[in-house]
Amino acid sequence: MKTISIKKLGMATGLTGALLYLGCMVVMFTVGREGSVKFFNSLLHGLDVSTIIRMDMPLWEACLGIIQTFILGWLIGACIASLYNWQIKK
Repeated sequence: MKTISIKKLGMATGLTGALLYLGCMVVMFTVGREGSVKFFNSLLHGLDVSTIIRMDMPLWEACLGIIQTFILGWLIGACIASLYNWQIKK
């Protein structure tokens, strides 16, 4: 079996998370509060997000969120690849 590149899977997972974060921002920006609540309630199987949704998020906080999401995604992808590679060496 072949090994998985830790850096490549980390990058792919991190970028995917960042793109999902950006997609969330686009949805919230384009459809407004009520549309966002309806969208995320249906996405989360009816979980009511109306009490926790924030529409007045500053730009610096959104940028920090994208960076944090990318870092967490990179770490998750790297961890998955590391564990996979560790298992196939046995």
